[in-house]
Formats: sequence, C-alpha cells, structure tokens
Amino acid sequence: MADAQARDEVVRFTSDLIRIDTTNRGGGDCRERPAAEYAAARLADAGIEPALLERTPGRTNVVARIPGTDPSADALLLHGHLDVVPAEAADWTVHPFSGEIRDGVVWGRGAVDMKNMDAMILAVVRAWARQGVRPRRDLVLAFTADEEASAEDGAGFLADRHAALFEGCTEAVGESGAFTFHDGAGREIYPIAAGERGTGWLRLTARGRAGHGSKVNRDNAVTRLAAAVARIGEHEWPLRLTPTVRAALTELAALYGIEPVLDDPDAVDTLLKKLGPAASLVEATVRNSANPTMLEAGYKLNVIPGEAVAHVDGRYLWGTEDEFRATLDELTGPDVNWEFRHHSVALQAPVDTPLYARMRAAVEEFAPEGHVVPYCMSGGTDAKQFSRLGITAYGFAPLKLPEGFDYQALFHGVDERVPVEALHFGVDVLDRFLRTA
Repeated sequence: MADAQARDEVVRFTSDLIRIDTTNRGGGDCRERPAAEYAAARLADAGIEPALLERTPGRTNVVARIPGTDPSADALLLHGHLDVVPAEAADWTVHPFSGEIRDGVVWGRGAVDMKNMDAMILAVVRAWARQGVRPRRDLVLAFTADEEASAEDGAGFLADRHAALFEGCTEAVGESGAFTFHDGAGREIYPIAAGERGTGWLRLTARGRAGHGSKVNRDNAVTRLAAAVARIGEHEWPLRLTPTVRAALTELAALYGIEPVLDDPDAVDTLLKKLGPAASLVEATVRNSANPTMLEAGYKLNVIPGEAVAHVDGRYLWGTEDEFRATLDELTGPDVNWEFRHHSVALQAPVDTPLYARMRAAVEEFAPEGHVVPYCMSGGTDAKQFSRLGITAYGFAPLKLPEGFDYQALFHGVDERVPVEALHFGVDVLDRFLRTA
C-alpha cells in the first residue's frame, strides 16, 4: 500500500496538472511544456533524471528511466499523455481548468483522461525514492504530448527519433483499464485493456460536372457522394472476434452463468443482450465500424459543385485491416475515391502472461469483491505508437469508482471529474503492481 504522502500527492498532482491548460485542438494548437516541466520537476525532486524532448517548440515530452535490480530483465514502460481535449467552460458545473477539489472529488478536464494516471505514476515513484525501493526491472516513464491529435509531436516522435530511450522495453501500461464498471446488478467489473481497434479516419471525394442547379446533371458530385455515404452508414459489418474479445466474452459469460457460443453471429448478439449493461464493454469491438461524421460540398444553393467531400471515422479490429480496406473500396464504388487522413494499427496483447496476472492480482488485492476481465478498447492510445518499437501494451490506470459514476461517459465529456478515494485506490494498486512487475 502506498504511504500517506503518496496518497496526498496523487490528489495534489492531479489538481495541479488540471490547472495547467494543455488543450489540444489539433493542427499544432497546443503547448504541453508547462505540464511537462511540472512533471519533470517532481521527478527531479526525487532524484530521477528527466529528459525533456520536443519535435516542435512547446510540444514537450518527458522521459526518464529508473534502473531495476535485475539488469537481465526486460524493461517496462509506463506512459501517460499531458494534453487534453477542449472544454467549454459555460457547459460545466465547475470551471474545467480549476482543478477544484469539492466534496471529495477532483474536477476538471483531464481528471480521467489522463492527468490522474500521470499523477499516480509521479506519486508512486516519488514514494519509492523516499523509501529506497527499487523495481526488479527497469521502469521507463514517458509523459507525452499530442496524444489527443496525431501523436506526431508526442509518442510518434519519441518512437521515431528517440527509440534508444526505450531500449529493452518489451511491455507497457497506460490508459485505460482497471476502472470499476458497475453492472447494475451489484457486480463490480474491472476491465483491463489488452487490445485496441485500429484507427482509419477517412476522406471521401466525389467529383462530377459543375453546373446550374436548374439543369439536369447526371454527373452530380453531391449525389455520388451521398450514395456512398449512405452505403457506408448502412453497412452491416460481419462478426470478427479477436483473441482478447473472445476472452472477454468467455469471462463475462462465466460471470453471468451463461454458456457462450462464439462462432455464430446470432449467438454472439444474443449473448450480448443477456449480459445487460456489461455488454457495453465489448459490443463496440466485435465488429469493425465506419461512421460518416462530416460533409462538405458547394458554395451556393443554385450551383451544382464539381466536388463533394465526406469524412468517416473508421475503426478496425486486429487482423482485419485488409478486409476493412477492401470493404471501403466496394462501398465507395467507382465514382468516389477515399484515402486515410489518419491511420494507426490495431493492437492485440495476450492475456495469459505473467504481467497480466500481476495486474489482475493487484486489483483483486484492493478490490476483492471485483471481477477482473480483459477487454479491447474501441478507440486508441499512444500504445499504437510505442508498438512500433515492439512493445506489447496494456491499459491499466486503476480507479475504484462509486455506483452511478459513469467513467466512460466522462472521457471527453462535460463535468469530467474523479473521486479522491479513486485516486487513493489507484496509487495503491499501481504501487502493488509495480512492486511485482
């Protein structure tokens, strides 16, 4: 269990980091350096030497290494990002960058995504420095920029330009997993992420013959684009179960006393219905998806434009990228071209490893009433960038949350916040896990 100072510091660090506005609106409009300097100072105070690294001025990353006692052991990466998504203060109960602590809750943008985890890492390694504790294996700490956009100034830059800093790292933990999911029937489930869907943000372009809106035009770019967008939006993607999702369904079925049948799409859909609220942990990851999100065409009502553009948020499971591409070729047809605006790989991590068992054991020690299950994230994290270095990644940012506290809805949501007791739990679990990792 972490000491009293670590418990105090994890709350204070979370609040302090929230007060440092690191809003990432994309397009390079962000400055993480003040938060990076804050994290670096906390490390330096504990005798841990940080490196501050930038691809672009102000877009700062922090990397540090804590030597382990076993030089033959592989290193473990702990990573968390410093940037946050935008927040409109008028929509919030408490100002999103106040870091206010009210009624036992820390409020603000980044409270769960993911300055809380940054604070946990800092609090644990500082406690170890005070106590003279050394990990068995080297720990590499990375506090990154730009995760909420392209990661080009963050983990992507580190993987491409500073791979030597991650020498020996074979596994990593980051966001998001080991949080309490209440199923509405008295069960507490703690999902640990062992996979991520790949990201395929698409730009669709249709071209045709520009002309007067009153004339017959069989080469209308808007019509062509609209037909393709409708086909994409209505497409029923086939069932594709990765090893992680298959394990998640198996363990959830056992928890609910259901005999799973996982090779038949109708049976899987029936199983999801029987799981009730817990189905939300897996239902977005049993298939690929492609959701149209933006349309752009024309400049005047009575002018048929020569070009129309749409944007689609595509996600695909591990092992299905070729199928995803081929399906988009078919759905867009010969009159609409598509390209990736942003593309990242899908990830798959085994759940039968010693590291996963140690994460499970750490959660169960402090939440013996909980049920730990693997799951696949529907979105993505910096783990995708670090995977280029051969690092297998898990989502493990532990929080014990009260019933009615919708953790998943607070990601990028209004009134993002985290209970103080959840942070205490998180630092205890992380401390326990890292001592055995």
